[in-house]
Amino acid sequence: MVFQRPNPFPTMSIADNVLAGKRLNSKRLSKTEGAELVEESLRGANLWNEVKDRLDKPGSSLSGGQQQRLCIARAIAVSPDVLLMDEPCSALDPISTLAIEELMLDLKRTYNIVIVTHNMQQAARVSDRTGFFTIEGTGKPGKLIEMATTEKIFANPAMQATQDYVTGRFG
Repeated sequence: MVFQRPNPFPTMSIADNVLAGKRLNSKRLSKTEGAELVEESLRGANLWNEVKDRLDKPGSSLSGGQQQRLCIARAIAVSPDVLLMDEPCSALDPISTLAIEELMLDLKRTYNIVIVTHNMQQAARVSDRTGFFTIEGTGKPGKLIEMATTEKIFANPAMQATQDYVTGRFG
């Protein structure tokens, strides 16, 4: 799971952040295996070249965009079936947002990614399928209104509520 705000473990180094999931699941790794997993995961998150010379520094010492990519590296280090992302760019500047979106486009070749976003442009840029959910009010359960290819949701949705939302008439 990758959360809205980057959440590297503040007392852990960059390398230890990447390995945290494996270690929390009692997976023993040799020093060599750990080093290989750190490099592979950081490369997978497009962060390796920026941090390879400071893996022993705290994860919290990185910029916001780098911290979010570190959290993505930590998530992919455990080889998940599904990568969940909750508004992964909401706390980031436009340049970091672009880097995360490009990373998502690359990662979706390997991982199933479920992203929650209120940013319609981002949904259109990075997703293959889109679901539109809504709620009737605070404290009430949410409801799936429509699910289809992203192209269909944005070009020709079947439901009026979806049309209203994606065109900005509601929400």
